[in-house]
Amino acid sequence: MDTFLKRTIRRHELRRLVPLADTTIYTLEKNGQFPKRFYLTERCVVWDLAEVEAWIESKRASTQLDKAPCGPDVRHRKQRPVKGRQS
Repeated sequence: MDTFLKRTIRRHELRRLVPLADTTIYTLEKNGQFPKRFYLTERCVVWDLAEVEAWIESKRASTQLDKAPCGPDVRHRKQRPVKGRQS
C-alpha cells in the first residue's frame, strides 16, 4: 500500500492557481471538466493539488494544439480596414 501524502489545497490557494470565478469553477466541476472537491471536515473543502496541476497542464497542451485564430481575419474585411496593414 502506498503511504505517500497527497497535497491538498483550499479555495484561496486554488484561486491563486486558477484565476476563475467560483461559479465558473463550480460549473466546470459539475460538468466533469474540473477536478472534484472533497470535504476534510464538515466545513473544510479541498482539492487535490496533483489533479489541479494536471488539469492546468491539459489546458496548456490543448491550447498549444489549437493555433488557429478564434475569430475571422480582420485584414480581409471590406468595412473599417485595419490601419497600417494591407493584404
